[in-house]
Amino acid sequence: MTASTGTGIATLSVVALDCRDPLALAQFYGAVLGVPVTDTDDDWVQLAPTGGVSLAFQLAPGHVAPQWPGDDRGQQVHLDFDVPDLDAAETAVLAIGARKHEVQPGESFRVYLDPAGHPFCLVLAD
Repeated sequence: MTASTGTGIATLSVVALDCRDPLALAQFYGAVLGVPVTDTDDDWVQLAPTGGVSLAFQLAPGHVAPQWPGDDRGQQVHLDFDVPDLDAAETAVLAIGARKHEVQPGESFRVYLDPAGHPFCLVLAD
């Protein structure tokens, strides 16, 4: 198997984030993406897929928010969302519960924290 053949072992279908309140975090990201919750139970909530991949949220009662920048509790994973207008997208994510991170290392993207403390970026689409 090589990358040039376009054939892989698997297809990415879900990215899951640990959190203390899966439904609340799913509702936050559902609002960011404009997609509904499609699957829910006591410890797992999943959104409708976008671009073939779903976001899911898994109950982790002891979840401690990542710390970025830094290595004490590194960000572990972060999500990038392409947007046509950074200012408009910022207003929208702040209105639904995101917090703008105090560290902003670039001009074509901005770093935020979701309600559970996971970092994510809004990226100016090309």
